[in-house]
Amino acid sequence: MTNKDTFYKQIFKLVLPIVIQNLLSAAVSSADVVMLNYVGQSSISAVSLASQYANILFMVFYGLGTGATMLSAQYFGKGDMKAIQVIEGIALRFSLLIALLFACLALLVPEPMMQIFTNDRELITIGASYLRFMSVSYLCWGITEVYLAILRSIGRVVISTAMNVLAFSLNIFLNAVFIFGLLGAPKLGAMGVALATSISRLIELFACFVVSFLSKDIKLDFRYMFVKNKALFSDFVRLSLPALGNDIAWSVAFSMYSVIMGHMGTDAVAANSFVTVVRNFGTILCFGTASAGGILLGNIIGMNKLEEAKDGATKVMKLTVATGIIGGLIVLGAMPIVLRYATLTEQAMHYLKYMMLINTYYVLGAAVNTTLIAGVFRAGGDSRFGFICDTITMWCYAVPLGFFAAFILKLPVLWVYFLLCTDEFAKWPWVLKHYRSMKWLNNITRDGLFEEG
Repeated sequence: MTNKDTFYKQIFKLVLPIVIQNLLSAAVSSADVVMLNYVGQSSISAVSLASQYANILFMVFYGLGTGATMLSAQYFGKGDMKAIQVIEGIALRFSLLIALLFACLALLVPEPMMQIFTNDRELITIGASYLRFMSVSYLCWGITEVYLAILRSIGRVVISTAMNVLAFSLNIFLNAVFIFGLLGAPKLGAMGVALATSISRLIELFACFVVSFLSKDIKLDFRYMFVKNKALFSDFVRLSLPALGNDIAWSVAFSMYSVIMGHMGTDAVAANSFVTVVRNFGTILCFGTASAGGILLGNIIGMNKLEEAKDGATKVMKLTVATGIIGGLIVLGAMPIVLRYATLTEQAMHYLKYMMLINTYYVLGAAVNTTLIAGVFRAGGDSRFGFICDTITMWCYAVPLGFFAAFILKLPVLWVYFLLCTDEFAKWPWVLKHYRSMKWLNNITRDGLFEEG
């Protein structure tokens, strides 16, 4: 009974800061939509489509960060801090390269980037301006996301959350300033959202350097990018690249949903923009549980307490189902508020109502899969299963089904949306079978890393 109480106590200590962090992240997205609601439906739609690139980039950084976390959490349980610092350097090599690529594309070719999602000239123009302003934030994000992931993996979630609180709070304030032209600032509309994001990301990066300077062990030190350790690099590539591939395959496929909606009219895009924000709030608690569970299980496995890790995984699953149900109730409870205050066309409001109803149960499907694939399995060093599972489910089932339903069968918008939202439940039999097999449970740390050079 004591062990049970200790596990739940530890996980709640980790969950609370992560939930606050995710809550603020969702608050920024909702603030964008609420404020742009007063600018116009075109601005909401354009920013929603252009933000798909940030969503893809987030999943790239999340993949690299969770890959680094898989190793770092176990090495923290083992007590090897030098290995963690080297892992951070390896992750930064990848994240900075990818961030630079996205920043250059957003700065130099934003119009073609928007044309992938829509053929509406007004949305392309607004979205292209938004992407140009976002380019700086991509670079800052590539550094901060890795450093904060490392801090979370060693249990310093409060510091990580404080950094995000700073960035998100500032982002919301600056959104209002630049969207509406407050305090003598220019009135930039949709471009104001991107400018606010870039400034807040720059300040967050500066704050990370301050935390690094004050830290006694884990620092944001770019010199570790050039430290060579074949064993750690090999482990990082073996474990992180499937995690990265998993998150890219999932996020690009999820962006294809926006491509499908984007070609079904601005009413469908606008309704989907609001639904995405509400769903983000609904998944905060369950995704926080997945992150916290992954970190804690990784620490336990690094100590080589495998039986205790099995028991912990069962507890995490129970928490996930409970939080998934709560998430669905949050979406249901938000419905009357959103439907009352959204300023959309009559058709878009009709879409919005039924899309939100679909998400009341979709949240539970996403909660279980995210907790197992991105939390429990990765804690045990298994990132390969998630990559295979998500790639097959999304690209061989959900995306082709969506395109077929929308453009071949030409089904109504709500039927297409319903079919797209079957993806999470199509994974369940496969994911739950792998969970019960316990093949994901592995201690991936090594001894004598730096004796070998």
